[in-house]
Amino acid sequence: MAAILPEDRFDALYHYYGGGGVDISGPSLLFRKQVAAPLSMSAHYYVDTISSASIDVVTQASPYNEERTEYGLNVDYLNGKNLLSMGYTTSSENDYVANTVSVGISQDFFGDLTNVSLGFARGSDTVSRSTDNVFERAVERRNYRFGLSQILTKNMTVTFAFDLTSDEGFLNNPYRSYRYSTVAGDGSVSESWSPEVYPGTRTSNALGLRGLYYLPYRAAIGAEVRQFSDTWGIKAQNWQVFYRHPTDNGWLFEVRYRQYSQNRADFYSDLFDVQNAQNYMARDKELSTYESQTFGVTASYGFNFSGIQWIDRGSINLSWDHLRFDYADFRNADVSSDVGNEPLYGFSANVIQVYISVWY
Repeated sequence: MAAILPEDRFDALYHYYGGGGVDISGPSLLFRKQVAAPLSMSAHYYVDTISSASIDVVTQASPYNEERTEYGLNVDYLNGKNLLSMGYTTSSENDYVANTVSVGISQDFFGDLTNVSLGFARGSDTVSRSTDNVFERAVERRNYRFGLSQILTKNMTVTFAFDLTSDEGFLNNPYRSYRYSTVAGDGSVSESWSPEVYPGTRTSNALGLRGLYYLPYRAAIGAEVRQFSDTWGIKAQNWQVFYRHPTDNGWLFEVRYRQYSQNRADFYSDLFDVQNAQNYMARDKELSTYESQTFGVTASYGFNFSGIQWIDRGSINLSWDHLRFDYADFRNADVSSDVGNEPLYGFSANVIQVYISVWY
């Protein structure tokens, strides 16, 4: 928690996500180096290779493959008990380009028992459509962050965080459509599709509280709660608990459980009665009413490089998370059934991360 420069390190990671007809995988590299006594710099490289045949894709389009590449540069400057951070990140794929600049400052108080941090980030994105060479829309994003960390006792710390985000521009997926019912002359009901229409602005805020307690035998338990709301009518909450246990031979194990739930956006519906039923219409399942559960484990092994003088230590890490999503008002339109009476949708996913860290 104290205002210190990050340690010099190198990370190499491979990540994989699979679930709901979507596979995402790729490498990530991070290199951090202190270039002068008060200055540290880091650079990262990240790749997502995406293969998607999700429920949205199979009901509205064709499966696709694409790749997203991200580069980032960050600078940290230490001045007494102040730590100033500045960063730039850019990512691109065939139909989306994102550029983000950020700045943050943190300050220690009261004998380094309290740390206050402030941050701001601005993103400028460009949305296009692979099936339309003319289509191009802009998105502007602003994020404001406030954090407060406090050491309560020698064994317990708490962290409070508040985020405010403002988005403006083209905020929906250019490929996604909403569905509405049509009634034929014989009274039979069928479905039709039309491009989604979203508001041009969105403001959201999130409030979180996290606690960590160190047990006498070097293990630790922790908990986190978070509340979210936005101007689209979504209210969400999640909580998480975890336990970390080290061993004498260099292993560190963590088990965790997370619960998340939200209500639908004001303009969301699985099936609208008619076309153009209202000003804004969406059928994105991420804007529906749903809940998710996550169970995860991590195993890390730390070791020393006694034979290599310029390397201090390293660690090998393996992480696995299993997620389950259940939707309360989003139906599986890919199933042959009466329109509007299809089974509710749900799916499971797995996230695997394998990475090595080296401090030098």
